[in-house]
Amino acid sequence: MGTGAGVSAVEGGKSEVMREKSKPVSDNAMVREYVTHLRVERGLRPLSCEAYRRDLEQFAEFVEGENATLLTAKQKHVSGWMQDKREHAVESRSIARKLSCLRGFYKWLLKDKRMVYDPTVNIESPASWKVLPKSLAEGEVEEMLSATQYRADVKDANAAALRDHAMLELLYAGGLRVGEIVSLRQEDLRLESASVQVRGKGDKERIVPLHAKAIAAIETYVQRGRPELVSKGAGMQRALFLSVRGKPLTTQMVWTMVRGVSGGKASPHKLRHSCATHMVEHGADLRTVQTFLGHADIATTQVYTHLAIERLKQVHRMHHPRAKMKECPGPRAQGPEDAVGVGV
Repeated sequence: MGTGAGVSAVEGGKSEVMREKSKPVSDNAMVREYVTHLRVERGLRPLSCEAYRRDLEQFAEFVEGENATLLTAKQKHVSGWMQDKREHAVESRSIARKLSCLRGFYKWLLKDKRMVYDPTVNIESPASWKVLPKSLAEGEVEEMLSATQYRADVKDANAAALRDHAMLELLYAGGLRVGEIVSLRQEDLRLESASVQVRGKGDKERIVPLHAKAIAAIETYVQRGRPELVSKGAGMQRALFLSVRGKPLTTQMVWTMVRGVSGGKASPHKLRHSCATHMVEHGADLRTVQTFLGHADIATTQVYTHLAIERLKQVHRMHHPRAKMKECPGPRAQGPEDAVGVGV
């Protein structure tokens, strides 16, 4: 009797533990846990984590309206959510990014054995890579750089003018993301080897080459502008680009500067696309551009595919001997001299 009671007590305890382990977790708590995973284990930046959080919360709200949760969501819910975004005029590139967020989330859940299926499987992503990101013409970029250079070349140019010109040169020369440029430190510069070390998404590092004009602008800022900005703050700063108060620049400050110089036509992201576009137009291959921009997947770089094809056609027309012929001569009429062997 005592033994049976003991067994029952043990089994009852096991059941209680199982119930505790299988206790459902709220969607909000699960999203918070995933965002923590992205920030701590994958090293994503705060702005990226915030974007993932918003996307997942939007999807959780959608499936709740369909009497489902993040753990019980089906393919029809994912498709329905994407359709809802299309109907609300959300751009295909944004929908593709949101779908990518869901795929990463459910991959994490599968790996953690919280789900046995992936509702994003067989969901076709919008063909957003076929839409070339908007970029500036080379002349428009030159106008921006000329404007900042003019202010930087003034005899008594202030530190902010030197900083803005160096920053604009670096954004275009290196194709840097705005988050990458504000996180640059002075020790990341490798001007003796004409390059800079950049920490991109997921804290992945890459070496970005720089041309002479960008190097000159950065050197002038570091020697004449930055010391003045450092003196405005309290103590030393490791950040390369500083505000007039001696503090690290924010991404919003960089956006404001770029939009101001361009008259509202450009943004840091558009400068990045312009850099890639102009490289491809001048003959760079997609693998090189992928490495240069820090894209983890070549598919991200394939937005520039048609530019590479157009460049290839141009090179073919210029250099292939048959392509250079304006007119292909027709067959020559045969004469008596062509009758080889006749009468032999």
